[in-house]
Amino acid sequence: MKIHWQLEKEGIRIHERTIGKILKKERLVRKYRVRKIKYKYIRAQRQPGELMEIDVKYVPGRIANKRYFQYTAIDTASRWRHLAVYDEQTNFHSILFLKEVIEIFTHKIQAIKTDNGSIFTNYYTSMTKQSDMTVKTIHALDLFCKENNIIHYLIDPGKPAQNGTVERSHREDQEKFYEQNKFKNFNDLQKGLKRWNMYYNNLEHCGLNGKAPNEFLADYQLIKPPNVCA
Repeated sequence: MKIHWQLEKEGIRIHERTIGKILKKERLVRKYRVRKIKYKYIRAQRQPGELMEIDVKYVPGRIANKRYFQYTAIDTASRWRHLAVYDEQTNFHSILFLKEVIEIFTHKIQAIKTDNGSIFTNYYTSMTKQSDMTVKTIHALDLFCKENNIIHYLIDPGKPAQNGTVERSHREDQEKFYEQNKFKNFNDLQKGLKRWNMYYNNLEHCGLNGKAPNEFLADYQLIKPPNVCA
């Protein structure tokens, strides 16, 4: 479908099934397991900025003998992403990254969703020494979210599928970026990651009916409810 959409933009009309047959003939399609049970999902229609999934991915291997971490934020409505790489994953970097996303994204971020790692929440850590073990210190990210009127959702422990949009994008990063590139140093990694994310944000998505994230945001118009007279 993506190749069909890309060709259509160039004025070339080839049916998606024809493209599929060509890919199969050339053995360019991986074999997937056939699911016996089919589920029908009802997709919730969200507005841009209504929910942003955030997660951290280890950059594979070491670059110049040093470990790096990729922070990812993806808007669940438009699939628009922002990526950043740091040499640490800390509370400070989590807030720094969210500030970057707020500055760059063209819509108000209403809520974020993260896992339960200590760089995002104290819900399962940082208990006080009081006898009531339910009392915890407030995480710095939660304080920042409160100051900026952002709701912070947490996935259930051990349920990464609840952050499925960002997990799926991390798989794309691994297969189409990290496994196909080598980096000499940190600057080389940053430049390559920036180019890759620009490509991703301009790539057609099946979940957006053939639109790219940047196209979706450019075409999006918020429908305001009519004024109700008292």
